[in-house]
Amino acid sequence: MTMILGTRLAPIPVVDVRDGGPFRHATESRARARALRDACIRWLPGVAAGLLPAIDSVTRRWLLQSRSSYAEEVKAIAAELDFSGVWFLNGCYQWGCTALAREQSGVSWIARTLDWPFPGLGRHVEIALMRGPAGEFYNVTWPGYVGVLTASAPGRFAACINQAPMLRRTSRPWLRPYDMVLNARHTWGIRHFPPDHLLRDVFETCTTFGEAKHRLETTPVARPAIYTLAGCHPGERCVIERTQDDFFSRTHDTCAANDWLLKMPRWEPRVAAEAFFTRTGEEAAENSRTRRDQLAVWPGVFGMEFDWVTPPVLNSQTRIAVEMCPASGVLRVMGYEQPEPLELPAPVTLSEVPARAN
Repeated sequence: MTMILGTRLAPIPVVDVRDGGPFRHATESRARARALRDACIRWLPGVAAGLLPAIDSVTRRWLLQSRSSYAEEVKAIAAELDFSGVWFLNGCYQWGCTALAREQSGVSWIARTLDWPFPGLGRHVEIALMRGPAGEFYNVTWPGYVGVLTASAPGRFAACINQAPMLRRTSRPWLRPYDMVLNARHTWGIRHFPPDHLLRDVFETCTTFGEAKHRLETTPVARPAIYTLAGCHPGERCVIERTQDDFFSRTHDTCAANDWLLKMPRWEPRVAAEAFFTRTGEEAAENSRTRRDQLAVWPGVFGMEFDWVTPPVLNSQTRIAVEMCPASGVLRVMGYEQPEPLELPAPVTLSEVPARAN
């Protein structure tokens, strides 16, 4: 157990899967993968939980038809674990997030929260040491998941994904499910890389910040995403806002939430699950802007007590907080769970990968 802020926290497992990758991770952490699946199902409405095999089938069809080189890996993991939900886990990725890239003591850091409505993500998060042709990297992940949402490659770069705004054809909050279905149908017809699979490929194959930035900017993706990227040299940090075939990158104002920095018509920031049918697009934009602005001006020092994780950056769906510095190799991860439905999530797990020896 680990102490922080006077609270005793369970350690986050750090697993070495440089040989075997996510398939080995899933098979060796089979019980944790099942426990995570069961926790997620408990959150879903009864009808949706009953439809999980059908959702798996649709996701399976799309991933196998996409350009992802990891779809067969998901197929092997699903067969090995032999329970529903594996394809769903690999097809939905994060709901919302807040991320910041900034320089501290002459080197770049990324701080990010991942907001996802499913319980269990903070309790069952793991740090997987992986490698590809370009070298090793640490992936903040879960057993059974093959993509990369948050990772750091010491000596190369660190990066994370935020959920991008949703294209709206309607304006009423209660019509969001209609727009989500239309967007999903459009996505299922696109054969590009899923954004989280592209990020894993970048960590496996790119050796420099510049190479990673170019790949994330120019590789077509199956759905919009926002990448935050930091390297090991002064000035190496950026936010990349992606649509399927286009991008907008910035090296200043390198803080991101779930909206485009420059508002675009018909694009609406992501809405928290509990406000999905009630919050207006304007309210969603204000929420995203408030989270981004608060983290952008936080005056403290990363690598201490995670005291930047306060409302509104901390919200009902916050499941992990991460600090990472690719120049030093430091990676710190804290998992959160919501004690009660109306309470803010509290820390439950913590681990740190220390700085590299010089």
